[in-house]
Amino acid sequence: MALEHAILVSLLEKPGSGYELARRFDRSIGYFWTATHQQIYRVLKRMEVDGWVDARDVPQQGRPDKREYRVADLGRAALSSWLGDPIEPESVRHDLAVKIRGAAFDDPAALIGEVERHRQVHRDRLTHYLAGEIRDFTGPEAAAGAEDAKTPPLDAERELQHVVLRGGIAYERMMIGWLDDVLATLARFDPDRP
Repeated sequence: MALEHAILVSLLEKPGSGYELARRFDRSIGYFWTATHQQIYRVLKRMEVDGWVDARDVPQQGRPDKREYRVADLGRAALSSWLGDPIEPESVRHDLAVKIRGAAFDDPAALIGEVERHRQVHRDRLTHYLAGEIRDFTGPEAAAGAEDAKTPPLDAERELQHVVLRGGIAYERMMIGWLDDVLATLARFDPDRP
């Protein structure tokens, strides 16, 4: 997937400035597709030149004007074309898995700290995803929001956002389970273990 497609999806969900888009990448879509702020700004400029997005200056009180981006017809057509293209199933390319296999030729127990660190990252991400699910899809705030104009009832956009989030939750749970298995296996080679 090109960064352009991730930007188009994010802007279709909600138009915004480059800064707002970069923050969204930091908080949500970035868990599935990462990009630096510089990459996002560079690609936005190219997309504007190519006619995929339209930009307008929005005045702000006490701050410089911001440049807000929206998806243009050419951008929608590009996304539609990309959505129809087949993609290769993702292959597993996992540095930690290679390290774990390589530990057989060194000290397997020396890898315990690194695996614990990875496990904590996945625990933290799972906690973040679950909080977002409660806030945006299943908790009282989401239910209350569906009754007022602030949060629309689940439509195709929100249902698909939710199914991607559920995939992230399932992935993090799977990773934690696997890392628990790795830790139990490495512990067998720990000379300090009673």
